[in-house]
Amino acid sequence: MANHQSSLKRIRQANAKRLHNRYYAKTARNAVRKLRATQDKAEAQALYPKVCSMLDKLAKKNVIHKNKAGNLKSKLAKHVNGLA
Repeated sequence: MANHQSSLKRIRQANAKRLHNRYYAKTARNAVRKLRATQDKAEAQALYPKVCSMLDKLAKKNVIHKNKAGNLKSKLAKHVNGLA
């Protein structure tokens, strides 16, 4: 265990950020899962912008990689447009 005061503070900060990032990443994953499970086109079109916004915010804050956000948005758009 670290003895320096700055090291102890850094450990506390890292843990707090990890929990914060974990919560928002999990929320986004659940939103993506919900959108993928949707079979109603109108509902999916209403949900899509909210999920995209969530992914963009996470990418901006480096919770997820920007390319991952782009890939997810692309696949979700394909899913939404493919619904009958």
